[in-house]
Amino acid sequence: MSEPGKNPELLLDVRALSAWYGAAQILFDVDLQVRRGEVVALMGRNGAGKSTTLKAVMGMLDKRHGTLFFMGRDISHSEPHEVASHGLGFVPEDRRIFTDLSVAENLEVGRQRARHWPDGSPAPLWTPQHLYQLFPNLAEMRDRPGGRMSGGEQQMLTVARTLMGNPYLVLLDEPSEGVAPIIVEQMVRMILELKSQGVSILLSEQNMHFAERVSDRAYVLEKGQIHYTGAMTELAANDEVRRSYLGV
Repeated sequence: MSEPGKNPELLLDVRALSAWYGAAQILFDVDLQVRRGEVVALMGRNGAGKSTTLKAVMGMLDKRHGTLFFMGRDISHSEPHEVASHGLGFVPEDRRIFTDLSVAENLEVGRQRARHWPDGSPAPLWTPQHLYQLFPNLAEMRDRPGGRMSGGEQQMLTVARTLMGNPYLVLLDEPSEGVAPIIVEQMVRMILELKSQGVSILLSEQNMHFAERVSDRAYVLEKGQIHYTGAMTELAANDEVRRSYLGV
């Protein structure tokens, strides 16, 4: 394993991450990595610790221990706004859009500066026009208040608002949970499009079929510990791991 923060292709390097809610420990020495241009699935049943892992990476928990590097920068003790300013985007499961603002106004709230990779080449740059092409539904309701959108539409808006920050890597929490099949299909296309644009994704998911369609690698989490890591194709073919930790 390389020295933390020294591999330019390794966007996110998490080592021995533990996290607590109050006195209850939820994560136990979690190690995971996300490289440039890949989609990584963090899989597990409800309560396995998937969302907690994403929140801990973003610095949203009061108590966490471990070493976290993002884009070669130590973020082990950074606040969420600092992490986001470095180009790490977070799409929470509960969406958190501004219900009184229009779609267009929600997008403007997320706008950040253009970014460049360490070698000086431009990172993906997102504009409302580009996002309306990626999410045609949003283009048709750009003046609609967020509170008058369906759950799936709000999910798309949350993703689009995050992309307005021009992230190098997006933490995407349960995108297929509780949304209509047509929205799930749009999410699949969206993730593959982001990957083609050079955006990396760490995807929290328990839908095996969804994760298999979009992911390169997978980690399986159970009771706050990593029990499996490997290529997504290997996980899909491993009946024992899927039965033991995913219930499929």
